Amino acid sequence: MKRKRKLGSLKNEMNVVPYIDVMLVLLIIFMVTAPMFVPAVINLPSVGKAAQLTSEPIEVSITKDNKYAVSQKNQTFQINNISELVGKVQGLIKGDTPIVISADKETKYEGVISVVDKLHAAGIKKVALVVKEKNG
Repeated sequence: MKRKRKLGSLKNEMNVVPYIDVMLVLLIIFMVTAPMFVPAVINLPSVGKAAQLTSEPIEVSITKDNKYAVSQKNQTFQINNISELVGKVQGLIKGDTPIVISADKETKYEGVISVVDKLHAAGIKKVALVVKEKNG
């Protein structure tokens, strides 16, 4: 006699319960940690609220191919690199003289920021950017 032994019902399906548990734990972790990351508040300057200058500024010009020029009182000096630029600005600055940077529209952002960074590292705190007002 043959005896058939029943081993229970075998299912050819994937058990998704552990995956659901993992997803619920991850969901709870993200829900708890998300309020901790507050986005930074950035106050961008607007063209309409420009501060009045107390003295004539020193203008630093940057072309799209990273060539520099320093202008003050109708005198323009061509500069080769950033270290020379910082030295020239430090030689021209008197007291509380502001520095304004005018960069070509196609100048890389990195070039402008590197100039601002070098000026701040040299102790020059009054640095602003020149923008052109849109018509219409």
